Amino acid sequence: MLMPSPNNSPRALVLCFVWVLCLACTNSLAAFETRAKAAYVVDLTTNTVLLAKNADTPLPPASMSKLMTLYVAFEFIKSGQLSLDEKLPVSEHAASYKGSTMFLNTTDRVRVEDLLRGIIVLSGNDACAVIAESLSPDGTETGFARLMTQRAQQMGMTNSIFRNSNGWPATGHVMSMQDLALLSRKLIEDFPEFYSLFSERKFLFDGRAPANSQNRNPLLGLDIGADGLKTGHTQEAGYGLTGSAIQGERRIIFAISGLSSAKERAEEAEAIVNWAFRQFALTRFAPSDTALAQVPVWNGAQGTVGLSLEQPLELLKPVLSATPLQFEVEYKSPISAPINKGDVIGTLIASVDGLPDIKTPLVANQDIPVGGFLSRLKTAAFVLTAKLQDRSGAAF
Repeated sequence: MLMPSPNNSPRALVLCFVWVLCLACTNSLAAFETRAKAAYVVDLTTNTVLLAKNADTPLPPASMSKLMTLYVAFEFIKSGQLSLDEKLPVSEHAASYKGSTMFLNTTDRVRVEDLLRGIIVLSGNDACAVIAESLSPDGTETGFARLMTQRAQQMGMTNSIFRNSNGWPATGHVMSMQDLALLSRKLIEDFPEFYSLFSERKFLFDGRAPANSQNRNPLLGLDIGADGLKTGHTQEAGYGLTGSAIQGERRIIFAISGLSSAKERAEEAEAIVNWAFRQFALTRFAPSDTALAQVPVWNGAQGTVGLSLEQPLELLKPVLSATPLQFEVEYKSPISAPINKGDVIGTLIASVDGLPDIKTPLVANQDIPVGGFLSRLKTAAFVLTAKLQDRSGAAF
């Protein structure tokens, strides 16, 4: 058995093998050609990025930035600092917003739940400002925008800066498509009690705006699993949509921007959802208790230890690809005893045709204590042999 030399610095060793899943197919997967200027599509179930086009580029997000206002509002509600039944006042500033609104005026005091629906379904610019001023550290929308930016940075949204609460055109108000996808994931996972609001198709507020009562999300009602999240449009940003859909065991999230019309946005969004679900299949690779490789142990009671998955591994496989899944087991050598069962000592790298590599931790599947006298004697002999071979220039 090849044993790593203790005189060398830790180095990555790789074991390669192939897991054949599909041999009958003959076509390879073609990348999705999107008309959007920027796009990001991720399979939430397996954390697989299916499409990335200018995904990290900060762009005007238009009303899609309202998702951040909603996230902060949900945090305040969950912490008990804001109530769904609480009625908030409408300032002159909030009432002055044009575009998509709830037609609020300064005589109104509006329930928080109605404001949330007004933001999600009606895309109310005024509703955002009411929420913002009520939750702002200094009572202004600008102060709330600074809070949004700070919170976004804490969440890992490094390409997001907010100048207002609703996406009204403003210099420096930007988000990336990847940030929008991350935010969507957080909304779904952190606030499942509120997520159903995003699938509401109609909201009539006080009978004021019958012409603005329909959710603009073009995917709702198409019976393709779409259940959120938010459209956006300004002249500078073009038409965009941050969406999510679920079919069977899989959920996808996507963000697109820069489309030329509402019609093109609807067509592109539907095409992305259909492509993501039809062109990829969920494949279970191995249970968590299966030893995928045996790797050498230095100075242990046993010479090798098995590497297993922490969790059962699920991967996406392009349905039309004939290329089998390929795996590499990577670990740093030498692995020295003692080793505890469950210690992370390696990585499984899965290569899937047309998709980014997937990296999954591998753990020791048993305890390996330090060896006794005979084991240490064998180790000493190996070290001596290695040094003699190095000095003589022999291959090792």
